[in-house]
Formats: sequence, C-alpha cells, structure tokens
Amino acid sequence: MDNNYKIYLVEDEKNLAEVIKAYMEKEGWDVTIFLDGKEAHDSINKPPHLWVLDIMLPGMDGYQLLKAIKADQDTPVIFISARDKDLDRVLGLELGSDDYLAKPFMPEELVIRAKKLLKRVYQTEVQEHKKIELNGYTIDTNSRTVHDYEELVELTTKEMDLIILLTSNVGNALSREDIIEYVWGSDYFGSERAVDDVVRRVRKKLPRVHVETLYGYGYRVLSS
Repeated sequence: MDNNYKIYLVEDEKNLAEVIKAYMEKEGWDVTIFLDGKEAHDSINKPPHLWVLDIMLPGMDGYQLLKAIKADQDTPVIFISARDKDLDRVLGLELGSDDYLAKPFMPEELVIRAKKLLKRVYQTEVQEHKKIELNGYTIDTNSRTVHDYEELVELTTKEMDLIILLTSNVGNALSREDIIEYVWGSDYFGSERAVDDVVRRVRKKLPRVHVETLYGYGYRVLSS
C-alpha cells in the first residue's frame, strides 16, 4: 500500500487538532477531524486506516468510541489523553487500543508512532504469504485472519500480531521483551503486564492453541 492513508482524528481541542492534521498531511495522509465523539461514531461504518482518539470528548467519550470501533472492525487505534496516564493506558489496552500517547506530546512523536503502526498493519506485500495450520485453526499472515475451521475469529490488531508471532515460532520460547518488540515496537515504555493481558485474551478466543507460560521469562506455543 502507498502512503495515501485515511486518518480519523477525534480531538475536541480544535487548535491541537489542526496542528496534528497539518503534520499528518505532510506525510500525504488524508485526515478528517472530529471534534465530537458522537459525530465520529456516526462514521464508523466508513472506516479509515487509523483512528487517533482523545479520551475526554463531548457527546461520547473515547472509551465508548473505542468499544464501538473494535466491536465493528479491526482498524488500529491510537489513544491520546491528558488524564491519569497509567490508568488510561491500561484501560485503553484492555479495550483494544494499539498504542497510547500521553499529553502533552510533540506532534512529530504522534506521526512517528502512527507511521510505525500503519506500516506494521498494512504493508504486508513484502511479507511472505504464509498460512499456518494448528489444531483446527488457519492463521493467514497475509490477510491477517484466523479461522476456526470455517468460522472467522475476530481478533484485535495486538491479538493478531501476537498469534502470528507465536505460531510462526511453534516450540520456541519467546521472552516478554521479544513479544513487546514485535507487537508494540521498540519505543514502547509501558508495563510488561500488557503482554500477559493480550495472551489471556488470545487464550480465551483460541482455546485450542496451547500457549505455555514460561514463568519469569515469557511464552511459547506448543505444536499440539
């Protein structure tokens, strides 16, 4: 995919939104600003390539909007907030956000994070088209889908990244640091508990994938 990404920016501080939009448009991205959560919610059925959500919004807050987005699609989401950083990061990850940035931040940092996330999710043409068959599941690394026999399993972006990493390394021990590097990127500074949370969700959604806990180290997937 080229760089003509469509971005939905949901931010009620109009001046900040305009500044962020200007920086993103320098990357060639098509940016739509929503100053109200309800207005943004009305556009969920016309999904972008990336959502950037503030938490404190009129009409509908960022948590409600994130739930609605992830219930309908697997579009990546970056959460931004000026509130309790740790609480918002944990809650955001729990609800399926793909990255978190605390205010105040430099617009350049948001652009860098967005570029890395967009590249990881969409630039799959350079990756080998690979289908992994495991215990009745088919993991397609190109289309980023998982099927339980014929039924599609709905996964968030982070859950998909994790299952692709683990099932591409069946039998190999992966440290939490390895997983963070692949799933969140090298600039992630949050808690390693985020790994455990995504593993827990994957186990619930894909119960026949045997994800073994290596206490004090990380995880690995067993072949049967």
